[in-house]
Amino acid sequence: MFGFKFVKFTPSTFVLQYHKGNIVREGFGLSFFYFSPTSSLIAVPTESKELPFIFEETTSDFQTITIQGQLTWRIESPHKIVECLDYSMSPSGQTYNCDDHERLPQRILAVLQVLVRSELRKTGLRKALGSGDTLSETVLQKLHTAPELEALGLKILGLAILAVRPNPETARALEAEMREKLLQEADDAIYIRRNSAIAQERAIKENELNTEIAIENKKQEREKTRLEGIERIQAKKFDLEKADLAFKQELEEDKTALIEKSAENSKVEADSRIYEMAKKLDILKKIDPGSLQALASVGMNPDKMIAMAFQDLAENAERIGQLNITPDLLKELIKPQTPQSGGNR
Repeated sequence: MFGFKFVKFTPSTFVLQYHKGNIVREGFGLSFFYFSPTSSLIAVPTESKELPFIFEETTSDFQTITIQGQLTWRIESPHKIVECLDYSMSPSGQTYNCDDHERLPQRILAVLQVLVRSELRKTGLRKALGSGDTLSETVLQKLHTAPELEALGLKILGLAILAVRPNPETARALEAEMREKLLQEADDAIYIRRNSAIAQERAIKENELNTEIAIENKKQEREKTRLEGIERIQAKKFDLEKADLAFKQELEEDKTALIEKSAENSKVEADSRIYEMAKKLDILKKIDPGSLQALASVGMNPDKMIAMAFQDLAENAERIGQLNITPDLLKELIKPQTPQSGGNR
């Protein structure tokens, strides 16, 4: 109403508002009212964008290949790009006044294609077909320092080369060559495998023979060890028997010496006893018989003393005129005597 309008931008859009040739407002994601007859709006989108590409180039050996990939970029410096391209908005604030922003990807792609062409002219076909990663790294480094992109305030975020393909005729020729090479490698592999099989068979036979020889040697060693063991056992038995015989001989000699010594000791002991008895008899011969009898009767039981008395009576019977023995006396004599403590029976 009366030329005043409201506009709102996304957070990734950098906005510049000019009023009478001077910047009165700038920043990301602004929303404001402005007077359209006297104001100019510039909106620069700074979000990252993907630029797919596919183009043909020629290698150093004049072979045509197709390069396919994707480039990621964004506007890093809005102030620089507005100096080179027109990003001004229409009075309504909804559309751009020109299509510079649409031609920007083509300018980036042109710079990319020039750098890729310069690299491929140094490389042959075979190397180029397998140099996707190396080519992307080299071109990306050059894109970071490309003067055209720096002047526009652009930043290259990434480059991915997805495919490097030859033309169909070249691809068939390479396939045929590779096929023949693979067949040759297959034949070589068969030859090597056969030689390896023969060598392995020979090694197996040699191992079998060596194993048989080793087994025979082991058998001989085992038999030799067994015989040596038997020989040692026989020698040990002989030594044991010899030692046993020597021990028995020594034992018999000791027994003989012991018997001789025992006989000698018995003889000495017998002589000693005979001598002792002879001495005792000599002493007894000198003692009066009555005294000996009196000594013998010391501590004797009464019945034995009565028996000795009767013996004396019997020896002197011719001197005894008359002897009366009453039944009471005989009863006392024949009555069993009870043992007295501390005395002889």
